[in-house]
Amino acid sequence: MEKKKLVTCFVSAILIFCGVVVQVRSDASDHRYKVGDDVPLYANKVGPFHNPSETYRYFDLPFCSSGPRKEKKEALGEVLNGDRLVTAPYKLDFLNDKDSETACKRKLKKEEVAQFRNAVSKDYYFQMYYDDLPIWGFLGKVDKEGKTDPSEYKYYLFKHLHFNVFYNKDRVIEITVQSDPNSVVDLTEDKDVDVEFTYTVKWKETEIPFDKRMEKYSQSSSLPHHLEIHWFSIINSCVTVLLLTGFLATILMRVLKNDFVKYAHDEEAADDQEETGWKYIHGDVFRYPKYKSLLAASLGSGSQLFTLTIFIFLLALVGVFYPYNRGALFTALVVIYALTSGIAGYTAASFYCQLEGSNWVRNLLLTGSLFCGPLFLTFCFLNTVAIAYSATAALPLGTIVVIFLIWTLVTAPLLVLGGIAGKNSKAEFQAPCRTTKYPREIPQFPWYRKALPQMAMAGFLPFSAIYIELYYIFASVWGHRIYTIYSILFIVFIILLIVTAFITVALTYFQLAAEDHEWWWRSFLCGGSTGLFIYGYCLYYYYARSDMSGFMQTSFFFGYMACICYGFFLMLGTIGFRASLFFVRHIYRSIKCE
Repeated sequence: MEKKKLVTCFVSAILIFCGVVVQVRSDASDHRYKVGDDVPLYANKVGPFHNPSETYRYFDLPFCSSGPRKEKKEALGEVLNGDRLVTAPYKLDFLNDKDSETACKRKLKKEEVAQFRNAVSKDYYFQMYYDDLPIWGFLGKVDKEGKTDPSEYKYYLFKHLHFNVFYNKDRVIEITVQSDPNSVVDLTEDKDVDVEFTYTVKWKETEIPFDKRMEKYSQSSSLPHHLEIHWFSIINSCVTVLLLTGFLATILMRVLKNDFVKYAHDEEAADDQEETGWKYIHGDVFRYPKYKSLLAASLGSGSQLFTLTIFIFLLALVGVFYPYNRGALFTALVVIYALTSGIAGYTAASFYCQLEGSNWVRNLLLTGSLFCGPLFLTFCFLNTVAIAYSATAALPLGTIVVIFLIWTLVTAPLLVLGGIAGKNSKAEFQAPCRTTKYPREIPQFPWYRKALPQMAMAGFLPFSAIYIELYYIFASVWGHRIYTIYSILFIVFIILLIVTAFITVALTYFQLAAEDHEWWWRSFLCGGSTGLFIYGYCLYYYYARSDMSGFMQTSFFFGYMACICYGFFLMLGTIGFRASLFFVRHIYRSIKCE
């Protein structure tokens, strides 16, 4: 009953949260305007185009302002996303056209000219929001034509912006901005420069309805060329699954069937069959593993991360994470992770008590820190780096306090409650065979039957089923592409789970057939080894497929990707272990063991 109540409360909390997020989505930016209304234009951030993590406040560069700057209050997810909105110097009143209007004037000193020149040389872009619609543009250009020596390059700052705003009745539908390549300021020399920032605004009517104004941002990922590659990825993955399933069905199941027939027919005949050695270790196969507290904590954390992933996919499939819904994903990650901590506590404590563990409190502490601990240490280091760079990725103290309060008031109590419920569930470990008093000696194996080669084999097939899709995910997270085809991603995720479970079961059978009864940790490590392959892909992507550079971007990329891959390791390791446990129980339940 306690388990049912816990699950009911958890699902109710998640559904309430999903309803709130969807409601926020439906109400966001649903503004209606009249002629001449002031529709605020917010400048968000600037940064090197090829370094998505390295972003700075707009006015960290010596831009001028037409009036007092007002900062827009940001939600938790928006701050985590690095958004720092402040009023821009450009006035875009509703349905008011403007032609070469002066935004502001400023005399740039030598140091400020050098600052702008450095930004232009690094391909700095700016991002703004108008009625929650994003717009981008580059700060300037570098003239390299006919010049081979970098010292001869010319650096120019764009000083005129042209805004095209599309409206439907009393609502803003679309906005674009272009820089005038002929209206520039020469920044090549270190000398004081007078700059007059100007802009033009043109309003145009459109028939696009308000509820479809975000579709243009997702069209790039839905182009036929990209869809063909996505579907090719799914077909490739499905073929992998079919081949693997066919292998298991024709080889593994046939061997098992022969084993069952031989054991049932004649016990003496079974004794003569060396290839069916898995029956000989029936007295050791359910012997509790070493470091059972760590294994239980890993299963708890993996179960929590799996549940988190499923709910994130559900929110994505119902359309919550539409393009540039600022901070929605980060908010969902923080809140759902906090609410699912009860699952980690329950799973870890329940399994630990099934393995006759005594110190369940220490196990609960280990469960709570197994994933959060490395993530917290990584965050502390990377946040320090961001503070040193004065980047927007540096979280303010108030946001850190909010996250700490969420962890203290929600995550930790739910973890403890889940642990208490798991301890009191008093479930017994279901072992079909009795365990002998003394463990059987494990024979010597060739190198390819040891843990690391087995992990390499176990991780390669699941990784091969998803690697095509990985590029698009990386280009979205660590680039400027937009990923919106969540249905395809969900299918690929399901395929990943199936392949991971099947390959882990197959390797577990071969391990047991070789009379190696220490399958507990091996199945977990083999299942989670795909996370190591994904991190290996990170190295390839960084050096071969991206133009990222600099200490901050490098540390952010490899630091946070290490945490993500570690999370995949725990989640897929849990899937592999659960599949192997089910398989081992099934085969030993099907034979008679003395």
